[in-house]
Amino acid sequence: MNSSAPPRPAPGGRALLFVLVLSVSALTFTSAQESSEPHVDARSRQVEYAGPGREDPEPETPNEVLVAYFGPDDPDHPVGGDLWLASSLAVEEANRAGGFRGVPFRLIPAWSEDPWGTGVAKLARAVYDDGVWAVIGSIDGASTHLAEQVVAKARLTLIAPAGTDKTVNYANVAWMFSCLPSDDRWAELLAEALEGEIGRHPFTLITTTDHDSRAATAELRGSLDRRGVGPLHHLELAAGAEDLDDVAERVAKSDSEAVVILSGPVDTARLVVALRERRSNLTLFGGPSVGRRAFLERADTASDGVRFPLLCDPAAATSAFVRNFESRFGRRADCPTVQAYDATRLLIAAIRDAGLNRARIRDSVEALSPWLGEAGAVEFGPVGQNRRAVRLARIAEGGKVVVSGDEPLPSQ
Repeated sequence: MNSSAPPRPAPGGRALLFVLVLSVSALTFTSAQESSEPHVDARSRQVEYAGPGREDPEPETPNEVLVAYFGPDDPDHPVGGDLWLASSLAVEEANRAGGFRGVPFRLIPAWSEDPWGTGVAKLARAVYDDGVWAVIGSIDGASTHLAEQVVAKARLTLIAPAGTDKTVNYANVAWMFSCLPSDDRWAELLAEALEGEIGRHPFTLITTTDHDSRAATAELRGSLDRRGVGPLHHLELAAGAEDLDDVAERVAKSDSEAVVILSGPVDTARLVVALRERRSNLTLFGGPSVGRRAFLERADTASDGVRFPLLCDPAAATSAFVRNFESRFGRRADCPTVQAYDATRLLIAAIRDAGLNRARIRDSVEALSPWLGEAGAVEFGPVGQNRRAVRLARIAEGGKVVVSGDEPLPSQ
């Protein structure tokens, strides 16, 4: 007989143990069903980096300080071109002011129109081969998620100037910072406006299938559900769909008195034009993309009266940067463009403060908050999202953005 063998259970012991485990599991399941409160809400806990790196000595000052830019570097790109120009302008200004200890900063673009393939591979090369000190990017939530995977492994700071998808920060990666207020903040404001101005009157919700529009739609539907408000119809289109006639005709013939459009700036403009052509008296609401230059130029006079959440401080429209940008490039700087300028300036300030040490650069970005930029305050919450207040605005005649009298959404 093997003396090291475990003792055999008494008859019935195995069955008894099985019943007891089931009983405990059942009690645990019942308890979870009775309460929907999470044991830990990671969104309210300050994300910290507790790993190594802060003690590493700085290298000798290089010939230039490299920063990766995960976005299109083509000034004529319909959505991202202005952001590249704004970020480049911030670097130019920093270099005229002495750069970093006398050496210039330089942006290393890493992008392709297939960010899931060659785009993220270029970013990885910039991080591991070129030796960049931080990353600015990207132009939307989907591609920022990709960049997140790179910086989380490389332990490198990323500042996102344009995305509003809150889930980018919900992975609790300590290296991620988002400069624009997230979808849940403006969705509450838009839902409140719909409840107050439309009430129980029928409205149609039109959304597209791209990542950011779906994330925004989920937030708005949640805010509407909490108010007991819902659309008469919810129409979902493929992003970039060519034929909008059937959708516009269906809405025009419906009982809807208002339409809410959540999509990118180009698709939103096309939908607004198609709807105005059929029913000019429709009340129209949109997401933050209504404030983009790409929307305003394509929608033209059809944009008059469209209501939308403005993610920047209203004073940004008359800031020195906006005047300089328009004078130099002949373009109106929209909210994400101003924010890209701010994001680059904030990152440069952090590098100057921390020196060439990745962990300390991350700490400095966090420590500089709250930081006042041209687009408004940048105040990072526990998971690195900006808690800036949002205002409801409308497009007036001539494409001017007019802020309504609504109170701003309070900081949380």
